[in-house]
Amino acid sequence: MLEVKGIDTFYGNIQALRDVSLRVDDGEIVTLIGANGAGKSTTLMTICGINRPRKGEILWNGEPIHNLPPNEIVKLGISQVPEGRLIFPDLSVRENLDLGAFLRKDKQGIRSDMDYVFDLFPILAQRRKQAGGTLSGGEQQMLAISRALMGRPKLLLLDEPSLGLAPIIIQQIFKIIQKVNADGTTVFLVEQNANQALRIAHRGYVMENGRIVMSDAASKLLESSDIRAAYLGM
Repeated sequence: MLEVKGIDTFYGNIQALRDVSLRVDDGEIVTLIGANGAGKSTTLMTICGINRPRKGEILWNGEPIHNLPPNEIVKLGISQVPEGRLIFPDLSVRENLDLGAFLRKDKQGIRSDMDYVFDLFPILAQRRKQAGGTLSGGEQQMLAISRALMGRPKLLLLDEPSLGLAPIIIQQIFKIIQKVNADGTTVFLVEQNANQALRIAHRGYVMENGRIVMSDAASKLLESSDIRAAYLGM
């Protein structure tokens, strides 16, 4: 579905990604783990067209997308839940969700997907008229995920969905990610919480200093002594 091939990405003269290659196959949960500042978010921003790679290519179902603007990439079926949520705080929950479906014209499908996200996160249904900025951190993360799902993506990109959340909310968020995947959405998950991410993923990549340094089945990475020492505190 998605193939990243040898990309280099820069911020000015500072190189953030070096020869990064990875793939996400249809139906998978793939996770990218690494320390803060390793280049994980830059990888997502490059896939989404926010940052253009200076070298390499990004393929979507075999077609290059690395020169497309972000709105065209969204139209192809790729939606991102950014780090920090970035909901519209002055708009209601319902209005945030409506904006997630901005590019769609299928009114019946939009209503169906609205019901779907309210089933995933019943608290949002209760707060549909409430301003997004008045929600708790966990509720805002639920809203950010739901807003992305309103675009009916084929591939959902998640950037640190557990950041700053209480453990009980983190457990809920990761269960929802598994359900969304089981319902047919492919997921590429960027996470510092390596333990949680590897437990729900099919495959994983490890990033250090802008490079992919390891990749394997998630279960094997979880058992790796190097990964356990570096990222799981074991």
